[in-house]
Formats: sequence, structure tokens, C-alpha cells
Amino acid sequence: MGATGVVMKAKPAREHQDVKPQPGCEAVSHLDEPCNQLASIFCDQCDRWFCAEHAQDDQRHACQLAPGEEGGEG
Repeated sequence: MGATGVVMKAKPAREHQDVKPQPGCEAVSHLDEPCNQLASIFCDQCDRWFCAEHAQDDQRHACQLAPGEEGGEG
């Protein structure tokens, strides 16, 4: 069998362009412990994404904290 002259090159894997990566939960934690859950609810006041559990917890929203309670030493 003779060669056809066609050169085959490996193509990089493509990501589905219609599938957007889902953000992680950005809940505020007094102990600086990150939440590893995927976020599904966006808070327009905080401008952050939250998992279903932390979206219902006002203590985890930065928009609900009093000034000076953002964490750190003050």
C-alpha cells in the first residue's frame, strides 16, 4: 500500500464552549475556612456567589456584616 501524503497531527482537546465553569461558594467565614461547594445563588448586594446552604445564612454574607466586622485585626 502506498502513502497518501496526508500528515495527521494530534489536536488539543477542546472544552465545550457552551458549558461555563461553575463558581465556588464565596461565603464569609469568621474562621477563614473556605467552602468547597459549588455556588448556585448570586447575591446582588455582596456581588458574590454562594452555595445553597450559605445563601440562606445571613452571617455568611459580607453585605450583612457591620462595618469593621470583615475580619482581621482592627
